[in-house]
Amino acid sequence: MSSSIFAPLHGLPRTTGAQPSRSLVARLRMAMAISRQRRALARLDDARLADLGLTRKEALTEAARPMWDAPRNWMC
Repeated sequence: MSSSIFAPLHGLPRTTGAQPSRSLVARLRMAMAISRQRRALARLDDARLADLGLTRKEALTEAARPMWDAPRNWMC
């Protein structure tokens, strides 16, 4: 499963510029938001996952990733 199929969800802070500089607090908040979103993904029923084009296995695999493991494009 490719991590690129998951787009940033609402609630994640965004910055502009080539090299965003984030405080430790901002990075921690982002990691916690990613963790919450992954837990929510794991709780979706099969019909909702199908709407997203995901299988149960893909959702659980994504949900099992650590909160600091996020694609670089989510961090800007």
